[in-house]
Amino acid sequence: MAVIVDAARCIGCGACVVECPLEAMDLVDGIAQVDPAKCDHRGKCVAVCPTDALSLPEGVQIKLATDEQPADKRSKEKQPAEKPAEPSRPKAAKVASAPAKPGEVWSGVWVVIEYNRGEVAPVSWELLGEGRKLADDLGCDLAGVLVGHEVEDVIPEAFAYGAEKVFVIDDPVLKDYRTEPYAEAITNLVRKYQPEIMLMGATAMGRDVFPVVATKMKTGLTADCTVLGIDPDTKLLLQTRPAFGGNIMATILCRKNRPQMATVRPRVMAMPERVEGRTGEIIREELNIQESDVPKKVVDFIKGDAKSIFLDKAEILVGVGLGLGSKKNMVLAEELAEVLGATLAGTRGAVEAGWITHDRQVGQTGVTVRPKVYIAIGISGAIQHLVGMETSDYIIAINNDPEAPIFRVADYGIVGDLNQVVPALTAEFKKRLQYGLAK
Repeated sequence: MAVIVDAARCIGCGACVVECPLEAMDLVDGIAQVDPAKCDHRGKCVAVCPTDALSLPEGVQIKLATDEQPADKRSKEKQPAEKPAEPSRPKAAKVASAPAKPGEVWSGVWVVIEYNRGEVAPVSWELLGEGRKLADDLGCDLAGVLVGHEVEDVIPEAFAYGAEKVFVIDDPVLKDYRTEPYAEAITNLVRKYQPEIMLMGATAMGRDVFPVVATKMKTGLTADCTVLGIDPDTKLLLQTRPAFGGNIMATILCRKNRPQMATVRPRVMAMPERVEGRTGEIIREELNIQESDVPKKVVDFIKGDAKSIFLDKAEILVGVGLGLGSKKNMVLAEELAEVLGATLAGTRGAVEAGWITHDRQVGQTGVTVRPKVYIAIGISGAIQHLVGMETSDYIIAINNDPEAPIFRVADYGIVGDLNQVVPALTAEFKKRLQYGLAK
């Protein structure tokens, strides 16, 4: 009898598939499946399963030894005498930490700086700050990558935010963002200079161009990361992101191919200190693509409404969840926001209930924010929402449930009836602010 799979618990993460040295595991429609003809109950899959969806038959013990342990009678019966088992063949090599092919040397941390129509996405500078930590852990250089047209003014900024090198491709074909020329430009740089790690913001541009680059390089890409780090033993990039509807935080490794690529949500990482006068090396390359080679043309560019809500730029946010009770109670949050000069935000539940519009949604399927103050009213603290606001400088939670998960990340928590707490806070803030102005 083979390893037993509890389909209700299996989340299809694939850890068992990677760890099984006999290639007895596979994923079918997102659920782990076992080939009983190959399984010999070593139990490595059971040991790595994060949800305890795998178990061994009753009475069978885990055998974590591989080459050192002789095959027992059961495994001999499964293998022809003339073809012994190969416990450490290709699958073991597949998960080895040594990524480079003979003659290849992959080194350096790169941040692709998003520059479009005269503006740099702030997440680019955030990632230079995070990239500095990764580069220090690896003992390598930190570089910025600038692809666009008329980008000269951005180069000093890249150095000011910590880049030691800047790779530049400046060409009129890159004036307007289009997937094909941008992906080709970045891929050519990667093939020539072989960075070990590449980062870009999980913006509309990053989510569009990075998958194309990863496909061209035949490497992996982890999207929407919220935490990055370096494994001290393998020196692999630890890429953490919400997975399976936000129910777990998954840490993903790209063990074999290079570069290791990740996009990171804006406002998740801290903005690094800008140091005027920093300099570094500039490496310029040519695009070698003509306008006639690009199938897409930009006909017009329409800016967004000036009244649009930009939650990621707000310094004070008042967030509401389903614990608010009803839409009529929105007036409580609105009055508090008006007194503080704050912006209203909320959870997916509040959006689906029709209390706020989608452009005000914070969380995994909304916007990631990093305000100075986040006041959470009636928000339970589901992980899908927390990943969008837990890096706020100060979190104040108001909830009548003392066990609500929101209190685990809150700096200040108030347990009580929001119909009493919120008006009292509003009155107190109004009094103190008026007193402060009078002074």
